[in-house]
Amino acid sequence: MKIGFAQINPTVGDLSGNFEKIISAYERLAAAGAELVLTPELAITGYPPQDLVFKSRFVPENLKVLEQLHARVGKVPLLVGFVDRNNGRGKPFHNAAALLEAGKPIRKAHKSLLPTYDVFDEDRYFEPAAHVEPFDLCGKKLGVTICEDIWTEHYLPRPLYDVEPVRSLIEQGAEIIVNLSASPFHLHKPAIRREMVGALARAYQRPICYCNAVGGNDQLIFDGNSIAVNASGELIAQLASFREDEAVIETEASSVIEFRQGKAPEELFSALSLGLRDYLRKCNFKSAVLGLSGGVDSAVVAAIAVDALGAENVVGVSMPSPYSSRGSIDDALALARNLGIKFLEIPITDAFRDFKAQFAEIFKGQPENETEENMQPRLRAMTLMALSNKFGHLLLTTGNKSELAVGYCTLYGDMAGGLAVISDVPKTMVYELARWINSDYASRSGRKSAIRTDSSPGERDLIPTSIIEKPPSAELKPNQTDQDTLPPYDILDEILRLYVEENLSARDIIAHGFGENTVRWVQRRVDLNEYKREQAAPGLKVTSRAFGLGRRMPIAQKYVD
Repeated sequence: MKIGFAQINPTVGDLSGNFEKIISAYERLAAAGAELVLTPELAITGYPPQDLVFKSRFVPENLKVLEQLHARVGKVPLLVGFVDRNNGRGKPFHNAAALLEAGKPIRKAHKSLLPTYDVFDEDRYFEPAAHVEPFDLCGKKLGVTICEDIWTEHYLPRPLYDVEPVRSLIEQGAEIIVNLSASPFHLHKPAIRREMVGALARAYQRPICYCNAVGGNDQLIFDGNSIAVNASGELIAQLASFREDEAVIETEASSVIEFRQGKAPEELFSALSLGLRDYLRKCNFKSAVLGLSGGVDSAVVAAIAVDALGAENVVGVSMPSPYSSRGSIDDALALARNLGIKFLEIPITDAFRDFKAQFAEIFKGQPENETEENMQPRLRAMTLMALSNKFGHLLLTTGNKSELAVGYCTLYGDMAGGLAVISDVPKTMVYELARWINSDYASRSGRKSAIRTDSSPGERDLIPTSIIEKPPSAELKPNQTDQDTLPPYDILDEILRLYVEENLSARDIIAHGFGENTVRWVQRRVDLNEYKREQAAPGLKVTSRAFGLGRRMPIAQKYVD
């Protein structure tokens, strides 16, 4: 069977815009010879619609769009994701797929397995399918599944479900399994999906066509990577990653291909660029502003912003204080020149002096401490927010996951902004990204050609080598470095991975060979700073467990293992 994949980028709530994307892809794929066209999960509404479904007109209007699509369908059927009403007991809606055929009643399939772990909360809105059955179509029995319906126990956090939709469809004679999906990205997940789909196809000796969404919706990034496998589980088609794509696939194709997946820094960069681009576009921003400290975090965010938005739409701001080194100021300027972005230098030295003077009498006899340190990032936040307000830029924060985890950041200071681009990227991975940007990305994008050829070798890098090689520092007091306060980042990041992503207790982490004092310090800092993360800008999720949607911890709590 020739199946058309419409790997589109829906916008949550943009029902008319999503209609246009669906029908345009449908018409192209039908003209290209498809016998059936697939869309991603909830293509009409975008995924996840969350509490929009409770608005009185939202679901009726999505059903109206479904009827409009039905009226436009020609001789080639369309299988499209939408929100259906539940007219029986239970939750008010179904996560559904509709088979649209010209001149025939709409046939519907409802999602059976509703995930409630990590970032998912589908049981809040949807009632699972009461039963599943294949559709007779083009002389074949087609088994329709929606995202989680094909995720087997081996690939889930634990055994979660008592029903197996694919097994039920196969037992009823399904010859082809199709899946409408909106599976969010995290590092290494595309390969896990390919392995899982292949294993399922081998187990049931049926071809599987998996159509995934692409694009960024708030904190979630969808990578596309739609695939088709034959009845032996071999890969016969793979669509593009991190961009819209479409293709007509013959399920009986004999040619087998290798699964394409870039190196971790490449995948990470592509995901963050897409997430940032779509966040701005879908929130109606045209440009972004960020502080350039001369450090590696802001350098990487600036490079991602240029890739996502174009250099002409990015403004970098250096805001030196009395403790900023000349090297950091020069590095920020060199970075801005290399990237081709607008550069502003707005010192906060005078403002910091005047602000401290207001407290001279009140703080008399008190030593300077983090109070004076925090004044500086808060003055910088005011500077950046003024630029954001005046010119309509979205303010990008530049803190990484390691800092956010242990609270090495200032609330209402460097945490202030509209989007936290790398808040799910550990510091060690930030350095990997910086090196990748200077090697693979710079050469592939051709950006090195804009850098002066008479520069020294290190200055020819997109991110100046001095930024990557110097000890990281917040530069909020004399001779400060991050390691005055924090463990070395390679140790910190591994402890954080075990504690935050793997949920291991301090005792279990210590058993991995880490020092007890270090582990206990990290654990306590993570727990104490939940209040900061609760007030942080939304961040783009790129690891298996990010702060935000997928990690819900109480702020006021006393548990220490």
